[in-house]
Amino acid sequence: MSELFDCRDAEQLLPGMRRARQAIGRGELVVLPTDTVYGIGADAFDAAAVARLLAAKGRDRQSPPPVLVAGVATMRALVSEVPEPVERLIEEFWPGGLTIILPAQPSLSWDLGETAGTVAVRMPAERIALELLEECGPLAVSSANLTKQPAAIEVHAARSMLGDAVAVYLDGGPSTSGVASTIIDATGLCLGGERPVRILREGAVSRDRLAGLLGDLLEPADPDAPMPGDGGGRPADQPA
Repeated sequence: MSELFDCRDAEQLLPGMRRARQAIGRGELVVLPTDTVYGIGADAFDAAAVARLLAAKGRDRQSPPPVLVAGVATMRALVSEVPEPVERLIEEFWPGGLTIILPAQPSLSWDLGETAGTVAVRMPAERIALELLEECGPLAVSSANLTKQPAAIEVHAARSMLGDAVAVYLDGGPSTSGVASTIIDATGLCLGGERPVRILREGAVSRDRLAGLLGDLLEPADPDAPMPGDGGGRPADQPA
């Protein structure tokens, strides 16, 4: 039976965080608020827990979940390279609604699914999420919804879809923006590459803001590409 804690209530916050940490340690799933939409999370280094996360959403290994981190230092430990233009993006948009796909550190012992050697990383701007990440380490986190259903912007919507597949629900109130993160593929800048950064989904961070920092390093808009929110590209899953 899943548990729900209203983290806006001081008397529920500490026990809720404790139960969430325990659940993650046992390989179970938690739903947590982020600055974009609610996310369903699991220990990124527990392959069985990640598989459980995908199953709860009705997805398979072809839709690897992104990884949320508590800070830039953790991100650097997960990726093999951070090109200078990506450094600028991180300085400007983290913590915040920008998910960045980079080559994963090959020495890591994890299994997020069919990632093609990459990892999608983000640092959220939400205190409950950051505290959990600081205490538990990187979490595989996807939007807290079933496949093809709208992303949850409040905890009860997530619970109605995911039910007892999730051990602990942390209620932080309605999502600040309700807009999922922007996803970019920056792998073309790595290993001396000169391929432009691709926007796979436009969300919380607009193309114009990205272009202001990247200039010609940002791939031109494709008039035939899916509209923002329609998905496309590597992350068929929905990052929070």
